[in-house]
Amino acid sequence: SAGLGCYFLASYLTAPIVQLRAATRQLATGDLSARVGKLLGNRRDETTELGREFDRMAERIELLINGQRRLLGDISHELRSPLTRLNLALGVARRQAGDVAAKAHDRIEREAERLNELIGQLLLLTELESGDQRIKREPIKLDELLKEVIADAEFEARNQNRSVQLVASVESTITGDERLLRSAVENVVRNAIRHTAEGTVVEITLSQQPGAALVAVRDHGSGVPEEALSQLFRPFYRVDDARDRHSGGSGLGLSITERAIRLHGGTVEALNAADAGLIVSLRMPR
Repeated sequence: SAGLGCYFLASYLTAPIVQLRAATRQLATGDLSARVGKLLGNRRDETTELGREFDRMAERIELLINGQRRLLGDISHELRSPLTRLNLALGVARRQAGDVAAKAHDRIEREAERLNELIGQLLLLTELESGDQRIKREPIKLDELLKEVIADAEFEARNQNRSVQLVASVESTITGDERLLRSAVENVVRNAIRHTAEGTVVEITLSQQPGAALVAVRDHGSGVPEEALSQLFRPFYRVDDARDRHSGGSGLGLSITERAIRLHGGTVEALNAADAGLIVSLRMPR
């Protein structure tokens, strides 16, 4: 009976620490709603007070991050209006100047398109992070979606003396939001096209795993330093010494991919190939 009493006493004393550890992990994975106060009840000891301090910290972090996301979304929305006016003014300038300033106008148009794309990515990323993005649940034939993405990407790659190929595939149907998943795959494929060496092929495979479908996109570029692999999916993150900073990417594509796949219950992983190049794997539940 003494042993049983010691067991219950130990359980009573360690329960708050176990709950606090679980909440800490929950917060670390991005769930800002993690709290332990309700689980601790009316206990009055040092570990319980530590739990309440954790809740106050988590609440403050949630307020700060949500405020930052709202600000980012509001700024992105506000930028759309002057960008629209800029495009209208550009059309007027083209008509008035004729061919005299055609090169300058073309450059302005390209930069405006890049800015518009960046704003669109910022808005999508803000929605994904804030949970405002509504996820549709419909059957998607992943193998067919991949073929469509590759057909579009191949057109882009040929202009850069590169190629995109589906080297292995199986029939696979998953449930999710087709628009979001298409965007997630496109971002990874376009990133691979930008960084693979000229004259090489971006290789894409689709395979089945127990309960999941796995899409792997492999380029033949210079790869990424091992210590940077875990950072690739952070917004605006770039690897200057291994991936060309001037490649044209905004640093948001892989972030959008990671969040879109995570919302579908999947995971994204990047690793260096044994013979140079980067492999990005998207694992999605079937």
